[in-house]
Parts: sequence; C-alpha cells; structure tokens
Amino acid sequence: MGKLQSKFRKRSDLYRASQGEKSDNSFDSQLVQYEPAHQGSVNTVTSLSPDLCVSGGTDQAVVVYDWKQGRMCQSFQGHNREVTKVLCYPGSTWIFSASRDKTVLMWDLNQGDEPIQEFCGHELVVNGLAVSPDGRKLCTGSRDNWMCLWDIESAKCEQRHNISRNLVTHVCWVPGSSSVVQTSEDKTIRVWDSRAWQVTNTFPAKQYIQTHCDVSPNGNYLVSSSNGFGGQGCEATLWDLRQPGCKVVEYRGHLQTTACCVFLPTPPGGPARVATSSHDSSLKIWDQNTAVCLATLSLDGAGPLVALAPNDSSNLLCASFNSGLHHIHVDQGSNQAQGTGAGSGGAGGLDIKVVARF
Repeated sequence: MGKLQSKFRKRSDLYRASQGEKSDNSFDSQLVQYEPAHQGSVNTVTSLSPDLCVSGGTDQAVVVYDWKQGRMCQSFQGHNREVTKVLCYPGSTWIFSASRDKTVLMWDLNQGDEPIQEFCGHELVVNGLAVSPDGRKLCTGSRDNWMCLWDIESAKCEQRHNISRNLVTHVCWVPGSSSVVQTSEDKTIRVWDSRAWQVTNTFPAKQYIQTHCDVSPNGNYLVSSSNGFGGQGCEATLWDLRQPGCKVVEYRGHLQTTACCVFLPTPPGGPARVATSSHDSSLKIWDQNTAVCLATLSLDGAGPLVALAPNDSSNLLCASFNSGLHHIHVDQGSNQAQGTGAGSGGAGGLDIKVVARF
C-alpha cells in the first residue's frame, strides 16, 4: 500500500499575489513597513524572547527578527528545501527548524551561523517539532507516518513508532508532563506517552484533516484546527486533556481551512482567549470557554494566514503567504476600528489591528 494521498496541500503558488500586485493597499498607509524577514512565503513563526521572533519560509532560511525594532538579527542558512516549522526552547537561545528536506536542524543564537546539531532519519517532510520540558528530548513527526524521539545532546533517535496513515501535521509537548500530542491528516488526535513511546489515547476522528494543535500553559486543554472549504469544516475545537476525547466547545466562523490555533496569554482580569488564523485571510480571537468571537481581523490580499505566535496579551505575530509577517496589536478598546487591516470588535469589544509588517 502506498502512502495515504493528502487532500491537505500547502500550495503557496495558488495564493501568491501576481507580480506587481500590492497585497494590502487599503491599509499600507496605516502601518510601518520594515525590512522583510523573508523572500517569499512565510510558513511558520514562533517567539524566542519578548523582543525576538523566529520564522521560516519558502526561501529555506531560518530568521531571527527583532519585531519591536524592525530589524533582522540573524539569518540561518542550512536547509535545502523550504522550512516548515520552527520551535524555540523556552528560556534558552536554542532554535529547532524542520524542513521539506526531511531533516531537523538545531541552532544556537549565541554560537555562530552553523547548525549545532542535525537530526536525520525521516523519509518525507517533517511537520512536527516539540521539546521536552527538561530540554533533553526532541520529538519529531512527519508525513512518512513516523513519530520519533531523539536525545538532543547526541542527536540519536532513541524511539520510533510508525502508524499507518498517521501523516503528522503538528506536535505539542504537554507542559510539565511526559505526554506528547499530535494532529494528523487522518483526522485524528493522538496522545503519546514519551516514556514508553506508545499511544495512550486517540480522540474521536473529526470530519476533516486536523492541521494544527496547541496545549494550554496549565496542560489541561488542547485546541486543534480543521481543514475545510466554503465554511464546511474550518473550525477549531477545544478538548479537555483530563478527559481524553472530551470535546468542550467549537469555534466556528472561518470560511476556509483554519491553519493555526493558539492559546493567548490571559490579560489581567480578562477571560481566557484562543486565536485562530485561516486560509480565508482572516484572524479571529475567541472567548476560550464560551466560543464567542471577540474580534475578527481581515487581511485582504495576504493569502492564507498560516501561523501565529503570541507574545503577550496585547501582541501577536502572524505569518502569511503573500505579505510576510504581521505584528498585530490587541486592544480592549472602543470598537471603532473598521475596514481591511483593522479588526471589528465582536461581543467582547476587542480592537485588533496591524501595526507593522516585515
């Protein structure tokens, strides 16, 4: 039997603006345009520190960028195909990058511009990266159906497990635990025990491919996002990890594939929030518990919005196919912002707007 044929393909060429076409004309005058981090589409972004982010894209580069000052700090070159995921180990200068070249590279911002470790062994694109809370183990997942556990210091693969049709789309380590969660193109979510390297729970299959997942900081909840089209599918789902397979609420409103879903830092005295981004060029912020949409930001012409990186309760970064990275400010405001590039407040009266692009 061959590999399960994917219905979930990131075809960046389908979404790029034509040459000479400006993506977001209507709000160009309202934001700061910094030096672009990448030449081409951005596939992934994450936070390294309160000032720095790390991103990867079709230009094969792993870029460290000071988004507050609007300047590139470092561009790591080591992959020979596009970068699919980047990950930082909290409280360190370690950076991990996965690629369509089937490898994972490890970098240290303080140790030059060459990778300090290389993890080789997958047969297809690597889409999942997660580091254990103690910083000793790396989990990787790929479209080759393999989930692998590596010793970071030696780059040795210590555990491997293949499950038929488990085309991995994303991986998360549950904070403070030995559990790893992964989403898959087979529409299921699996929870792994990293000690035995076995699946301990498989959630009920959703109707559509699960594209991404995130775990709440307290380790109690998981949010996953769905592929879809025309408003069918396209939802994000909140699950209770204390009762595996227990669906809490669904966040519905996107019209195309929801590519990314993340828990946002909770503002002082405010409700817990979830953010989602979609191929429909919109970003939405939701009340985590009630699933009420608090605000929507539309970036017409930006193409699919494929990744989100929260920094604090007021700032997050968004990666797009057509117009690079966006710094988005969230304000418990007056609900007066309107139009493309300024988000309309929902039931919670949030204002969200793009303040810079790079």
